[in-house]
Amino acid sequence: MEWRDEGILLAVRPHGESAAIAEVFTEARGRHAGLIRGGASRRLAPVLQPGAQLDITWRARLEDQLGNFTVEPVRSRAAQSLGDRLALAGLGSVCALLSFALPEREAHGRLYRQTEQLLDLLEQGDVWPLAYLRWEMALLEDTGFGLDLTACAVTGAVEGLAFVSPRTGRAVTRAGAGDYVDRLLPLPPVLRGEGLAPDAEVVAGLRVTGHFLENHLAPELGTKPLPEARARLVRQIEKRLGEAAPRQAG
Repeated sequence: MEWRDEGILLAVRPHGESAAIAEVFTEARGRHAGLIRGGASRRLAPVLQPGAQLDITWRARLEDQLGNFTVEPVRSRAAQSLGDRLALAGLGSVCALLSFALPEREAHGRLYRQTEQLLDLLEQGDVWPLAYLRWEMALLEDTGFGLDLTACAVTGAVEGLAFVSPRTGRAVTRAGAGDYVDRLLPLPPVLRGEGLAPDAEVVAGLRVTGHFLENHLAPELGTKPLPEARARLVRQIEKRLGEAAPRQAG
């Protein structure tokens, strides 16, 4: 059994004295693991950094075996983000969430392409947080927990949408909220692609997507909590928001 593809390295862990088990995300094969002989060597260790774009060949005697990876670097992304804590946190969150959320060996072609585009924006700090929020929405969509923000779930209205149902992920207007307003999640315009998407709205949007990741997706996958890497990214965006506030006040 053999295939070759290009993919994103999600995680790598030592195996034995010199090998490593790598987890990659490819367009055609989805999340896939394999053994890299010499993966802990001085030659390969710098290449095997989360987020790296790799040319991958997988071989195994039987299809259901772990198999062996042979990898060649296409481009590194960790090196680009080392001096930027926000970019580094974003890279960590993307890789950790994909490893956490996706079933093994199931293709997610559209999500793969969106992930590749997102990671290629790492150095553009002005657009990265918004692009990341849209990526989380795409992740929810691909895993069966997408938000429906097109019309009010109660009245059918398409204007004045102000809330999201924490149970169904559907939008609700103020009129439709009625006595349940305190149980609903605020709907920032950025989630509907409206407005200028300042960091404060992106953070509000991440609270909404975070609710569905934590309370809908995660329980379907067992007892493990969401990766801490996502919380670190949110804190970095909140920190940037906090640092910008005094400058604006001045």
